[in-house]
Amino acid sequence: MQQSAEGCDKTPRQASSNGPDPAPKVRRSAFQMHTAARVRHFSRFTDMTFLSSFLPGVVRRLIVGAVVALVLPGLAAVAGSTATASAYSRPGLPVETLMVPSAAMGRDIPVKFQGGGPHAVYLLDGLRARDDNSGWDIETAAFENYYESGLSVVMPVGGMSSFYTNWQQPAVGNGTTYTYQWETFLTSELPAYLSANEGVSPTGNAVVGLSMSGSSALILAAYHPGQFRYAASLSGFLNLSEGLWPTLVGFAMRDAGGFDATAMWGPGGSSAWQRNDPTANVGRLVSNGTRIWVYCGSGRPGDLGGGGDIPAQVLESITLDSNKNFQRQYQAAGGSNGTFNFPANGTHGWGYWGSQLNAMKGDIQRTLGA
Repeated sequence: MQQSAEGCDKTPRQASSNGPDPAPKVRRSAFQMHTAARVRHFSRFTDMTFLSSFLPGVVRRLIVGAVVALVLPGLAAVAGSTATASAYSRPGLPVETLMVPSAAMGRDIPVKFQGGGPHAVYLLDGLRARDDNSGWDIETAAFENYYESGLSVVMPVGGMSSFYTNWQQPAVGNGTTYTYQWETFLTSELPAYLSANEGVSPTGNAVVGLSMSGSSALILAAYHPGQFRYAASLSGFLNLSEGLWPTLVGFAMRDAGGFDATAMWGPGGSSAWQRNDPTANVGRLVSNGTRIWVYCGSGRPGDLGGGGDIPAQVLESITLDSNKNFQRQYQAAGGSNGTFNFPANGTHGWGYWGSQLNAMKGDIQRTLGA
């Protein structure tokens, strides 16, 4: 298995503002420890956090959840946020906006596209995805870096708080009622359109997600291995059905557009949450032979920004544990086709994600035969 502790392109990109428990029979989860440590360091809740370490597990989880809820609006604001709709990519690149009909979603979906070869890299956006452009184009040099790489680049536009999944009920938020059937669009309608109109194969492609869509990328590859031979998660939440994660996801979605997570997958911990949890589906990724790339920073600012962005530091720190747990479960299931990159620095921001996308380019080219 390839594993790297660094391996990052250090060329700066634009960064968006966008142990045992003291109680003898109660162990603190790594998630709780990371969260409590960050809250102690970055907030005024030190006394409450200190007292919580001596309380029974259920009470402590409630307190940690309440503290996280208080800081979560700031965290949600950096979960794949975008500050402007103007593109990062330079004029002259062969980038076009396709309007792809979707019967499943009842409207045409804009897709930013750069042709480059018969296989493509699908780039999924973050929690605050805009309806007018992809964060990947706004915040990174993705089109520039993949120009003449032998790979086409596909950026679906939109999907705020969607997790790029098929919702059980209408998605009400952002002042609109959407029909969110993103998995159907991404795995059926869009590849059919690209095959017929742009010469992109519906099989043997890559999918890359960040923050919200990190888990989406792995799940799409788990259930659609013919279409996606390669999947990458950058600062993704990889154990969505476990513990406090359904609650935290619900808080974040309400803050990002006012969406209701139960309209997506029903009550937290239900079969739909399990179905969309990458850690619960490592067996599929292993048996499929999917090539995976998993990255998460530590929350400490590095060369690519985040020094003054405390929410971005906190969110990356509490996300790291789910990534390391995913790695353990993947390896325990016999997985040996992954790169896991957990460097000493890195916050929840576009500078790091753009750097990782550039760093994995050669790996994607080799895997897809570009």
